[in-house]
Amino acid sequence: MGLWDEMTGQSEATAVFAAAAAASTLGANDAAMTHSWLITGPPGSGRSNLAFAFAAALLSTGPDSDESVRRQVEARTHPDLAVLRTDRVIISIDEVRHLVSTSQFSPSVGRYRVVIIEDADRMTERTSNVLLKALEEPPPRTVWVLCAPSEADLIPTIRSRVRTVQLRVPSVADVAELIHRRDGVALDVATRAAREAQSHIGMAHRLATNADARDRRERTIQLALGIRSVSGAVLSAATLLQLATDDAKAITEERDAEEREGALRSLGIEPGGTIPPALRAQLKNLEEDQKRRATRSLRDGIDRILVDLLSLYRDVLLLQLGVAGEAINEAIRPDLERAAGAATAPQTLATMDAIATARKRIAGNVTPALALEAMLVTAIRNTPVRA
Repeated sequence: MGLWDEMTGQSEATAVFAAAAAASTLGANDAAMTHSWLITGPPGSGRSNLAFAFAAALLSTGPDSDESVRRQVEARTHPDLAVLRTDRVIISIDEVRHLVSTSQFSPSVGRYRVVIIEDADRMTERTSNVLLKALEEPPPRTVWVLCAPSEADLIPTIRSRVRTVQLRVPSVADVAELIHRRDGVALDVATRAAREAQSHIGMAHRLATNADARDRRERTIQLALGIRSVSGAVLSAATLLQLATDDAKAITEERDAEEREGALRSLGIEPGGTIPPALRAQLKNLEEDQKRRATRSLRDGIDRILVDLLSLYRDVLLLQLGVAGEAINEAIRPDLERAAGAATAPQTLATMDAIATARKRIAGNVTPALALEAMLVTAIRNTPVRA
């Protein structure tokens, strides 16, 4: 597998980074290469994939080393690669300080030390200013790669010191082909997953390979289509919140267990053994980190549900307006047609506006159950959806 093979639908961005890596290999003082990069693009567009592919290209010492370096980068074990990512709400200032200090080291085996910050938009202004000092005067053999949804998510002084490469939303066909080729999923299943994930590569992979994820999405859609009263909206909100909770647990529980097992092993404690009082603080810190990650995972799960609902009402609205074309939820077209006949276009627009409002409220720490209830009240339809 080549270094750039998973960069589906991003030929222009890939060409920019391939040229930069080639210039660095030749040792050319070329404008193609710089030491501070920002990769922007919508969630699921492949920002992190491109960052790690670029890192592998920079760390490779020749064609014979490409495959071994790629495997090390994928496993995050290359000695000249430093990565900062978080499953919590924000990246802490201490994490960035530590990363900045490691960025000063010289490369161990390659030409460069590559430092990647995924979700750089989760840095507060104070934390960003710590990073700014490192970007202003980077060591000659250190390359920074930041990833964020947009330039506006970073403070202006950081934006002025990085070269920005913007990714576009890949096509459904491109994402489906990637999942079909990489994961061995049937093309029709991969195509439906890519369409329903709206070309979000990570979510399309999950829908294509995880039956539970598909079932939860289907239940979400049918719950929304079946709301007939205020009490139904309240009950549906509780059910959606439980679905998001179950989804978040499915994502985090296995990882939490592996982390705890690894921590106990590193401390020399047998499974089921007694934890000495002197070591309990270390495990408590791990548990606190896992709780923060669970909070973020739940918030992300709720947002995924709202994005799915937004796709549902988008399809309904297009049918109401007589716009031709394949729906995101094409697999349930009869349900979409019945829903389109059960309401007017202004009613559907009002529900879509309510979904956008709910997303803002939840991001602002409004109680999710209340935000979901207020949103679903606008989805009440008096005419039966199913025949």
